[in-house]
Amino acid sequence: MTAFALAASAAVAPGVAQAQSSVTLYGILDAGVTYVSNSGGSHLFKFDDGISYGNRIGFRGAEDLGGGLQAVFVLESGFRVGTGRYAFGGAEFGRQAYVGLKSNQWGQLSFGNQLDMTEEFVYLYNISAWASGYAIHQGDFDRMNGDRLPNSVKFLSNDYGGFTFGGMYSFGNVSGNFHQNSAWSVGGHYAANTFNLGIAYTQLNNPNGIYAFDPYAMIGARTFLGQPAVSIDPATGARTDLYSTNAFPVDRQGALAVGGAWTIGNLMVSGNFTWTNVKGLGVTSYMKVYEAGASYNFRPDIALYGGYQHTRFEGNHWNQGSLGLHYLLSKRTDIYISGDYLRASGPVDAVIGYSFTPSTSNTQADVRIGMRQSF
Repeated sequence: MTAFALAASAAVAPGVAQAQSSVTLYGILDAGVTYVSNSGGSHLFKFDDGISYGNRIGFRGAEDLGGGLQAVFVLESGFRVGTGRYAFGGAEFGRQAYVGLKSNQWGQLSFGNQLDMTEEFVYLYNISAWASGYAIHQGDFDRMNGDRLPNSVKFLSNDYGGFTFGGMYSFGNVSGNFHQNSAWSVGGHYAANTFNLGIAYTQLNNPNGIYAFDPYAMIGARTFLGQPAVSIDPATGARTDLYSTNAFPVDRQGALAVGGAWTIGNLMVSGNFTWTNVKGLGVTSYMKVYEAGASYNFRPDIALYGGYQHTRFEGNHWNQGSLGLHYLLSKRTDIYISGDYLRASGPVDAVIGYSFTPSTSNTQADVRIGMRQSF
């Protein structure tokens, strides 16, 4: 992603040497057309956007305070190209919004709506999602889709010999109950030459808002934590999602993620494992995701991505393969074609990446043609 500086050099209060400051405007636009084999029982052709790359427009600023210290901020909006409306539940700066201090010696301390440590250190190893933006892990239970924590205090260290680490706490802001709606996240990353490795753990207490649980829409499961998640009309087969309006009551969601990648010339091999516990109504269940894949640059402007995921949860299995071919028209613009195929076992209606209406069978496939332009 490239960007350009809009402003620099601002005077500060009298008696203090002039400090350098800058504000950068940046953004990404992604749009295209998608075919889905079975969405609620029918084929679907749809305009869709923000898939391979999340649509965004943002402002990033920094002011030099002297002594190796900077004041920094980011305001970043997510939106839909097709309608022009805000994403992230309608929040104006739903992608990121924070202010903080950055030191050349120790790192950055910031406050606001911020990316969690799973995003900072592990989510890039979700190689299937680089092939197809729909190919996030089932239901994003493990938060490998690049998620945020609101009302948070966050620390990210500088690079120490290839090692970085961080942690954050998200306040629930519930009067009389410090624990409710709170969250926390910790992680670390190591990079050395052609090898890199990341690990993170993120826990949400009483997931709510855009992270609340709708089990049938998220993973197509007909039961969840021992409770029915959907009702099916025996005469017509019509599905009714029981939690499409009122979220399923989850007390805790804890996700451990480990991933790594190794680059050999034009080939990059990547893999990850995630383990997520979901607790509600006195029941705890565990989701495990195993993923491996690779990317290959045929030329500097042509790259092929591929990934395979195997998921297990409450006796059900999901197997998914994803492929994507990207062609760069320039450093800022590329076109791509991608596809996914998912097969589920057990009483499950397949749904790829929490992106479509669940299938009326245990399989679902998609093909997409799109383009991305960044600035």
